[in-house]
Amino acid sequence: MTSCIHDHGRWGKGDQLGAGHFLTPERTLDAMRMVRSGHVVDMSHVIEIGAPRMAPNQSPYHIQAGPTSAGSIRRRRKMGAKNDAGSNLERIEMTTHVGTHIDALGHFSKGDMLYGGYSATETVDDFGLVNLGIEHMPPMVTRGVLLDVSRHDGGDHLESGRPVRVADLEKALAAAKLTLRAGDVVCINTGWGRFFMTDNDRYLHGEPGIDLDAARWLTAQDCVAIAADNMALEVLPGTNHPEAIMPVHQHCLAEAGVHIIENLVMDELIARDAREFCFMLSAVKFKGATGCPVRPIAIL
Repeated sequence: MTSCIHDHGRWGKGDQLGAGHFLTPERTLDAMRMVRSGHVVDMSHVIEIGAPRMAPNQSPYHIQAGPTSAGSIRRRRKMGAKNDAGSNLERIEMTTHVGTHIDALGHFSKGDMLYGGYSATETVDDFGLVNLGIEHMPPMVTRGVLLDVSRHDGGDHLESGRPVRVADLEKALAAAKLTLRAGDVVCINTGWGRFFMTDNDRYLHGEPGIDLDAARWLTAQDCVAIAADNMALEVLPGTNHPEAIMPVHQHCLAEAGVHIIENLVMDELIARDAREFCFMLSAVKFKGATGCPVRPIAIL
């Protein structure tokens, strides 16, 4: 098994795909051969005003209409139009890390180090990332694996601050009768997603999530992305808080080149007992952006 962890000699400075190198045509075809029923499962939340955000780093989502149908009809009548063609547009203000979203490799640094040997000082410009922006992330059509750890403590969800350890992941894999393969997207369900937009204060006040050892174990399997039904993938507060804050993000993004997907919705997959599936995700190419809202789907 090959690994991209700290393998800057292999990728070299200038590589921007990270674990995306494992998204080969063969793996794409293997994932598409898994499709049997053709049922499509949406794995994303609706993005709306009031969506959970981690202040002060994340600004609120806001949408405002304008121009409107009535206004555009008035302007076109003045131009001589008689068919009253009304058009509606809007302006949206948001962080790219709102709702269900994916992190670009340039989202986190370890000191001044970004993935691939880049310097944050040189890469982070006034108008976005010079390197490692979301536009470099390839589309994902690969195998998705769902690891449901939500009931490991006897309830229907893990509690805030509860670390998901390697043993929890191995237990979930054994229950699903699966093994991980290079190129997988690993989707971890903690049950915490039930509080998204139903109890945002609780959702944001800590969370269950993977610890650093679990993150290292997953990236060593050569997955291309790790996803979870919480706001930050990793356990908050961390197991070594406050000495180490957000170490999983540092490892996955800055060291291993593995993307992070947050606020994923897995309820329907669990209800259907779907533990592996064809996973598809593509991010809008916002040049220089550190992330992007996404609408991942599973095809069963």
